[in-house]
Amino acid sequence: MKLIKYSSIFVGIITILVNPLCAQTYHAYVAAESDDQVYQIAFNAETEEGSVSDIIPVGQYPTETEGPHGINVGLKGEYWYLSIAHGTPYGWLYKFETGSNKFIDRTELGMFPASLETSKATGLLYVVNFNLHGDMEPSTVSVVDPEAMSVIKNIKTGIMPHGSRITGNGKFQYHVSMMTDELMEINTTNMKLSRRLSLSQKDDNLPRVKPTWADPHPQKNLVYVAGNGSDEIIEVDTDNWKILRRFEAGKAPYNLEVSNNGKHLVASYKGEAATGIWDLESGEEVAKVANSRKVTHGVSITPDSKYAFISVEGIGGQAGSVDVINLNTQERADVIEVGKQAGGIIYWKTTSK
Repeated sequence: MKLIKYSSIFVGIITILVNPLCAQTYHAYVAAESDDQVYQIAFNAETEEGSVSDIIPVGQYPTETEGPHGINVGLKGEYWYLSIAHGTPYGWLYKFETGSNKFIDRTELGMFPASLETSKATGLLYVVNFNLHGDMEPSTVSVVDPEAMSVIKNIKTGIMPHGSRITGNGKFQYHVSMMTDELMEINTTNMKLSRRLSLSQKDDNLPRVKPTWADPHPQKNLVYVAGNGSDEIIEVDTDNWKILRRFEAGKAPYNLEVSNNGKHLVASYKGEAATGIWDLESGEEVAKVANSRKVTHGVSITPDSKYAFISVEGIGGQAGSVDVINLNTQERADVIEVGKQAGGIIYWKTTSK
């Protein structure tokens, strides 16, 4: 009897320890650019099944497509922020409360605002203005006070800036200048463009890089850049401000992110309907996962480095989707159906049963 009793207690302890890990649910937001909607989604890691938790209409003109593009969650997780790309002529930054998805406030930005993130060092938001519909001239990065929802400075940068992310300590923001093939660095404290690095190779016969995204390594002084035009991923040493490695990638890498454990880089191949998983130590692509639709777009990895959420646009009137990839098995775990032209995507939080 005692053996049975103690065996039951042991099994109970193991169940308590294991179940919270198995019952985790990941929550994220994804923007459907052609539907003027944002989808709140959930993915159960135990069943590996995803669902839509809420659909949030955004914008102010019901008869026009305003184009929600970039999306991110604030430092404390209390609010999420959204860039509305198509303005007259300028775009907007919207602020919503997470969970309730209640609209809080908005402020006008530059032309075609795109990706955005908040700095841990300053508490300010940095939004690149892609200026898709403007002249081929230098654009800006808008610095926004997220409490007052007001622009406090516009920093002059390259032509068609895009793909911006901030270092873990919040001190530097990196983005790319698509039309000048450059990586740009902004000092978030003094709000100045501190450095710019040419990503082009000297051989004129090689294609232009046309960079579309930049993401800093979570532990090392490295930044990774998606070379959309040159079909490569570029590794940059930020200490010596030089290119270390060039990885031959799939067709038209568009967005990328490094896992929080620093082991993997996940890249969306916009021209190949696929997602690449890279081992950063070896510099080799260890898997290429076919996506559920054509035109792969955004990447957001869970903080525990277990899953990658990939937004896939679809073509024409086709609905978009979010493909959830298990980074341990390196296979697609599920497809969550969302609205047309699924683009900007961001992890929000993890809950347990």
